[in-house]
Formats: sequence, structure tokens, C-alpha cells
Amino acid sequence: MSLSYAIGDIHGQRARLEAAHALIAEDRRQVGDTGAPVVHIGDYVDRGPDSRGVLDLLIEGRAAGRPWICLLGNHDRWMQHFLRPGCEPEPARPDMLWLEDAVGGRATLASYGVDADPHRALGAIHAEARAAVPSAHLDFLAELLPSFRHGEAFFCHAGIRPGVPLEAQSVTDLIWIRGEFHRDTREHGALIVHGHTPVDRVTHFGNRVNLDTGAGYGRPLSVVAIEGRNVYLLTPGGRVPVPPEMPPEARCEAG
Repeated sequence: MSLSYAIGDIHGQRARLEAAHALIAEDRRQVGDTGAPVVHIGDYVDRGPDSRGVLDLLIEGRAAGRPWICLLGNHDRWMQHFLRPGCEPEPARPDMLWLEDAVGGRATLASYGVDADPHRALGAIHAEARAAVPSAHLDFLAELLPSFRHGEAFFCHAGIRPGVPLEAQSVTDLIWIRGEFHRDTREHGALIVHGHTPVDRVTHFGNRVNLDTGAGYGRPLSVVAIEGRNVYLLTPGGRVPVPPEMPPEARCEAG
């Protein structure tokens, strides 16, 4: 049975990312598997204190040959577009600037030493940001994958458009979708492993698993091991099974 690991939305929390990788290293030691992929589900930047450090760690790990898969999140694409000439908006949210407090871009720029004070002119912030962010970080963002398939799991940042083949999903849906995907209880042809929408704990909905436990808001960063469609939360005490939850309609029938 194929084994993979996955880490939820990171949002500038380098210390928590290091702790997640330590849990994976211990699980690898326990099961004797050194080659299983580690899928980072996206949103490496914004809100947290060390977005630059997160990107440095991921770039260094991949350069060292670790089997790390890094997926594109909506915040990562937001940063990409902001740093382009002309300070482009995020295509899916042209109404929101990356520097708005709700998005978190100012915290990201602070980790690069950029003064993103809201009273500064946007053009000055943009110019300083383009000078401060290393080309290696821009290359990393440009190379992020929209999705990844391993065994019975399909990994993406936000989810999929129900009814559309997995290989035909649009990048915007993969990094932005919420309601239509969350409400759909049908089988999607694979277990969809995603983040993007914070939940109180890693939750297995039968056809999908949500890993975003709110690290961007000071809450835990979660990491799981996946074997087939079995999901295990990794903790300092070892694996904890994450069983599929009974759908609401089934709970009503049972109760």
C-alpha cells in the first residue's frame, strides 16, 4: 500500500514546519520508508512571522534531494502576481490587494526586511519588494505544482470542481474553490487531500480530507501519513487514526 505524507497550510510558520518534518522523520524510522513523498499543500507565505524562512527551508530541502512535493496555494500565487512588473492583482480576487491585513502580504514582506507601512506609497513598497525577494524564491513560486497524485490520493491546495475529471481541473479551482466542493459528497475518483479552509482539526469527510488547521491564525500546523485511503495524524506520541466522519444525512438517519 502506497505511503505518503502531507502537511497543511503553513503561512510563514517555519518553526512549526520544522517540527512537522521531525514528526515525519520519526514515522519514517518507525515504518522503515525513506522514499515516501512529502506533499506540502500550499500557502507557504502570509500572516505568519517567517515566510522567507519557510521558502528557504523548502528550497534547501528540495536541493538536498528530499522527496518533497510543493503545491501552489492561492497566497503563493497572490505573492507572485504582486511581485511582477506593474504589481498585478491576483486574477481570482482583483478586488483585494495582497497587502491588505486580511490577506497578510505585509507580514511576508516584513520577513524580507521590506517596509510595507500602509502609509507608504504602493509603488515604493513594490519596488523595494522586487529588490528584496531573491530570484531563487521567485523561481520556487513559479515552479509550484497545481496538484499531485500518489496512490489513491489526489493532493491540491483548495479542492476540485466536482464532476470535472481530475486531469482537467483548472488551476484557479485547485487553489481557490470552496463551497461547491465542500458540499459535494460524491466519490471523486481519488481521496482529495486539501487545505485552504481552516477547520478545528484534521477532518476526513470520506471523499476528502482537510488538513488546514489554522497555522496562519496561530493554531497548529498538522501533518498526516496516508496509506491507501487511511489517514493518520502524526503526533509526538505516534500515529493517531483519522476516521471518516459520518455525513450529516447519515447522522440524521442513525439518530
